[in-house]
Amino acid sequence: MTTPTTTVPFRRSTTILTLVAPVAVLACATLVAVSWADDLPDPVAVHWGAHGPDGFGGLASAILPMVVVGLLTSVGFWALSFWAGRSAATRRLAAGTSVGLAVFLGGILLGGLAGQRGLTDARDAPGPTTTILVAALAGIVCGALAAVVSPGDPERPATAPIDPHAPRLALSGSERAVWQRTATSRGMVVVAVVAAVTVLAVTVVTRVWALGLLTVAIVALIATMAVFDVTVDDRGLVAKGLLGWPRLEVPLDEVVAARATTVVPVRDYGGWGYRVGRGGRIGVVLRKGEALEVRRTGERAAVVTVDDAATAAALLNTLADRARA
Repeated sequence: MTTPTTTVPFRRSTTILTLVAPVAVLACATLVAVSWADDLPDPVAVHWGAHGPDGFGGLASAILPMVVVGLLTSVGFWALSFWAGRSAATRRLAAGTSVGLAVFLGGILLGGLAGQRGLTDARDAPGPTTTILVAALAGIVCGALAAVVSPGDPERPATAPIDPHAPRLALSGSERAVWQRTATSRGMVVVAVVAAVTVLAVTVVTRVWALGLLTVAIVALIATMAVFDVTVDDRGLVAKGLLGWPRLEVPLDEVVAARATTVVPVRDYGGWGYRVGRGGRIGVVLRKGEALEVRRTGERAAVVTVDDAATAAALLNTLADRARA
């Protein structure tokens, strides 16, 4: 059995990216908002309806919800990555989400208040559409940068044979084999279509054409998550989205054992898509049912919901055996 690496790597950089950076963003947004206090109406608009501002309160009521949600999210994702971030995917998802949400919330806060500077009556405040779009774009960009700069996994080659009880596929010494399937989530495709149609309808009714950009973003995001090409060959396991991203790879020299299992998306991963489950397990979860599970060095695990998972597991174990011979 492989000697596991139990320590989560890169905890210092994880703390900086997932906790310190988002808190700094929220703190800066708060300081700027407070510095504008003398230029803002009292009360300020804190909520908008179809016909303009319909909720008002003190400056603190505009600041606190954004800061509290951002802090709670950052602490939660930091805890996940600090104690269960054995895989780079977990750490990157945590850092990207934490930073991206902090930038988005800070942008919403400052954008909403900036439009009210110099006003005597908050009911004259402009609508929040532009603010939301700009804040969302800034959050996506900053979150992506945080994920990119988050360190990858160190090399952790196995030092022991594949689990002798793991399934194998009968191959001769010179015989080569490749297993490939396409995993699709019909539910995610339906959600993407419904969301896109809804946003387009709102765009046409409100004539806020910038919302069309949101439609494109929704379709692109779902497209990357709804279809995965899954391959087992001499490289190991490779699962990649329709656009080549997200990408999950397990090289042969990191395979401890592979097997077929059963996944319940909400119970095991909290939903569908490229997910992080209990203990930092990485999952490409597109539906309920049959899945390929790969235990890898460093006490990590990867799961992909796909048909014929038993054959994939047996071939992966066999190829990993051969690579260590």
